[in-house]
Amino acid sequence: MTRRISIVGLGKLGASMAAAIASRGHDVIGVDVNHRAVDAVNAGKAPVQETGLQDLIEANRTRLRATMSQAEAVSETELTFVIVPTPSDERGAFSLQYAVYAFREIGKALAAKKERHTVVLTSTVLPGATRHGLLPVLEHHSGKKAGADFGLCYSPEFIALGSVIRDFLNPDFLLIGELDAASGDHLESCYRDIMAQSVPVRRMTFENAELAKISLNAFVTTKITFANMLADLCSRMPHGDVDVVTDAIGLDSRIGRKYLTGGLGFGGPCFPRDNVALSFIAQALGARAELSTTTDQLNKANAERIVHDLAGTFSRDRTVAVLGLAYKPFSHVIEESQAMQLVKALLSRGVRVVAYDALAGPSADLELQGRAVILDSARDCLRQADVVLIATPDPEFTALTVDDFLSNGRSITVVDFWRLQSDRLSGVPRIEYVAYGRGSMAAGGDDVLHDLWAGKVS
Repeated sequence: MTRRISIVGLGKLGASMAAAIASRGHDVIGVDVNHRAVDAVNAGKAPVQETGLQDLIEANRTRLRATMSQAEAVSETELTFVIVPTPSDERGAFSLQYAVYAFREIGKALAAKKERHTVVLTSTVLPGATRHGLLPVLEHHSGKKAGADFGLCYSPEFIALGSVIRDFLNPDFLLIGELDAASGDHLESCYRDIMAQSVPVRRMTFENAELAKISLNAFVTTKITFANMLADLCSRMPHGDVDVVTDAIGLDSRIGRKYLTGGLGFGGPCFPRDNVALSFIAQALGARAELSTTTDQLNKANAERIVHDLAGTFSRDRTVAVLGLAYKPFSHVIEESQAMQLVKALLSRGVRVVAYDALAGPSADLELQGRAVILDSARDCLRQADVVLIATPDPEFTALTVDDFLSNGRSITVVDFWRLQSDRLSGVPRIEYVAYGRGSMAAGGDDVLHDLWAGKVS
């Protein structure tokens, strides 16, 4: 069955969803207040940078178009996804200002439409936001009753930037918060016609779905922080190896291996703020969420702690090269990036920093305002470096050779937070290789363990 879907918001998720749904043979109308995004889609161009998006838009131009008119989009479709920003406010909650505007315009469009239409909020919000913050907007501006005259759902996606299209089309599960059964039935049937395979669906109230979204992200960040704690511990423990430990405990089905690779902390536009938001809603409800608060605090302190621990490696007369600036590989996003936090911590100590990131370089250069030198390649960085920090697990950095690291003719220290180069650089003359998470800071560790346990047997 061919569906008629509209998507309000042509950012990374919205544009990718629009192209992905069109690729399944459905007719899609994108909506955005930015005419450049609308013009780009209508010209067969991706309005944002995202893996595979340009190719997908080009291949599905006959089924995909865009407009600035929500009335037009709603009138010509059966279901509307709303994917607009919900930025954090001064309290740590998620602001509804952009969602309210979108729902107001959708409500006006619903007033003129005779057929039943389903509105689906996809943007991340906190419990209570859909029912008490947005549903009344639709009813007021449409003059209609939610449930009786139109459908309403909350259905967030669980995607990662850089793999949005793949993640959207191949989810682990689908989460549907529904006002009523008819609303949920309509959305689930649309999903069934979009997804290539049978996907588990969990349907529930708005509030449970809103909590499920942020709690999933908070759990993942807690797992990442736990792995980073193990990396720190293994770095200080003789014979310690975080990968050996996490590979073992990850075999337990209660734990699993995903997101259990010790290294730098988490960043990006979602993970850090979700812990803060979970703490906010818990406090508002009189519950306790110290775990989320602590996870956020530990993550924020991670880069400064690492620079402090490695202080002996840095000095004002040495150049430090930082490879990777985005919050993860294959992304241009530097928001809450641990690599950027490392750079700033080094700069605050007066260290000369050169850095490289294939996608995030321009954004980093703008934020750092010339305080660090952003170069055009990893090899350009290595030719100037006395110390190298491999800050993101980018395959480009795995491909670097011994000759690349020794290209400046001097001895060099390499601190590899993801152990990408352990097989290649360990034991190489003139390279001091520090595999973070593998006993690399274990000076005195043997004495500590000896003093703990030696001579205890009489």
